[in-house]
Order: sequence, then C-alpha cells, then structure tokens
Amino acid sequence: MKILVPVDGSTESLDAVRHALDLIRDGLRASLVLANVQEPASLYELLRVHDAQAIEAISRGAGEHALQDAAALCSAAGVEFEQEIASGEPAHTLHDIARSRAAA
Repeated sequence: MKILVPVDGSTESLDAVRHALDLIRDGLRASLVLANVQEPASLYELLRVHDAQAIEAISRGAGEHALQDAAALCSAAGVEFEQEIASGEPAHTLHDIARSRAAA
C-alpha cells in the first residue's frame, strides 16, 4: 500500500507525515508518496522572466525545498518513500498523482 501525503512545507503537512509514519510504526504495511504541487507561473511571471526553463527550475527548487523536512523524517524513521513534484491546480494534480502511483 502507498499513502499519498501532500507536503507544502507547513507545520501541518509535516504533522501529516508524522501521523503516516506513526501508522507505519504501529504495523501498517505501507510506503509513502510525498507530493508537492507548485502553482503554475502567473502571466506576470511569464512576462517578467521570459524563460520557461528558468521558471520550471525555480518551481522545482521550491518543491524540493518544501519536501526536504518530510523526506528527512521518513529517512530517519527508515520508511520507504517516493517524492513527486508537479505543477498545476493542487487538488486535481494530487488526484492524478494518487492514481498514477496507485496511492491511497
């Protein structure tokens, strides 16, 4: 079983990671999918930067930063996890990630 845990770097999202780790520690056989969804670049950002690759790199960097603490928690607990950084409308994108990763 895989559990999708959306992570935005907030205290609340890290609490969700800790809760999932507690479930696994209590005997649930599962791995985690830590997912971060970045909002698409705004028209202003696109006009200001003019470089789609630079915008993508900034977005990916923000996603990696948001996942850092969650990944550290999983590693310290010895729990198997995957990470995914995506861009789009968060609810729909998380739904798509859950389906593609066969996560609950």
